[in-house]
Amino acid sequence: MNPSADAPVDRLGRRFADLRISVTDRCNFRCPYCMPREIFGPGYEFLPRDAILSFEEIVRLAAIFGRMGLRKLRLTGGEPTVRAELSTLVRMLRETLPEIDIALTTNGSRLASLAEPLKAAGLDRVTVSLDSIDPEICREMNGVDFPHERVLEGIEAAAAAGLGPIKINAVVKRGVNDEGIVDMARHFRGTGHIVRFIEYMDVGATNGWKLDEVVPAREIIERLEQVEGLEAVQAAYTGEVARRWRWSDGSGEIGVITSVTQPFCGDCTRARLSAEGSLYTCLFASVGHDLRGPLREGADDEELYQRIAGVWTVREDRYSELRAAMTDDLPRLGRVEMSHIGG
Repeated sequence: MNPSADAPVDRLGRRFADLRISVTDRCNFRCPYCMPREIFGPGYEFLPRDAILSFEEIVRLAAIFGRMGLRKLRLTGGEPTVRAELSTLVRMLRETLPEIDIALTTNGSRLASLAEPLKAAGLDRVTVSLDSIDPEICREMNGVDFPHERVLEGIEAAAAAGLGPIKINAVVKRGVNDEGIVDMARHFRGTGHIVRFIEYMDVGATNGWKLDEVVPAREIIERLEQVEGLEAVQAAYTGEVARRWRWSDGSGEIGVITSVTQPFCGDCTRARLSAEGSLYTCLFASVGHDLRGPLREGADDEELYQRIAGVWTVREDRYSELRAAMTDDLPRLGRVEMSHIGG
């Protein structure tokens, strides 16, 4: 699905098409690459409830983004399923934007009970984060000793509800879960689910990222070819983040997300709306653009549209490309945390 010809164009010629909406900054996991427990501990102050956009505010802004050529909308967090009555928001979005593809990214912890109501409300697809099929490594990586069997139950519930094909995202960190890449691929091969291996990224300033902990996509593919031959698959649409491959025996598809070793900034069509209503034009951004203030101060839809379009048209973010061109790490202080804008 390609961006609309009427979509605003940024300074690098990229059209807007995809919106990620964080519905909460809270999460029930403490994954070390996203919300390490030593930072996001019991005393951490999350946003007060009145600071977070209401469902009505989210839907109003989504409708304005719809005027800009929106094609795909993804609900994220934090962990979006910890927001009460999430299916109500999905239903409101579906009624307002009937032609838009609506997806959800979740850690799967509550998906077993929520899959059917979310599908009934109008959700199209779901992506589940699962970093290992090994029970102990999975518990270690989610930071709260959550059993991976319950995530697997959520995946199957989502498939049964018709939210497939299910995409399963695994962040690969050297020395932690990289030895389980092949086991992950084998477990889901032939199920119709798509496993996507993600290079460990330097998002935010709290995850202690080091380049030598990144397992390059090339190495991931080489390991997967121990299972079966792989054939490259063309991207399905402009701005697709995963490089796609399929098993040569026809038993399914896998993907790799290569934002460290093979940046894909050049055709990025995504914007992100944080839980408190700030617009971010890059996953690695340090500054957001306030939409909640004008929204609550009485700005009409045209004013909000002009504000949003104006932010996009001066956009020139390409952090991953800049990182790849440098020998030293780029400065990371002040960068927005991935948990705040949903990855």
